[in-house]
Amino acid sequence: MNTTVTTKGQVTIPKGVREMLGLVPGSKVRFRRTEQGDIVIEPAEGEKPASRFEKYRGFLKGGMTTDEIMALTRGED
Repeated sequence: MNTTVTTKGQVTIPKGVREMLGLVPGSKVRFRRTEQGDIVIEPAEGEKPASRFEKYRGFLKGGMTTDEIMALTRGED
């Protein structure tokens, strides 16, 4: 797979590579050089992207319990 370097030194990681590495927006990657001189890109260890739902954590406070919500969605009274 080929990609082009922009004038800012940026590249787009091809979709197939992102999928293989499990990269999503916000993922951190690391470049390292092997003993043979190759450059390897890999997910940065210990750095997981923030959940896309993180901004909603704690948004609804003091509402219904999970059991109450499930009963409501099932049409139970």
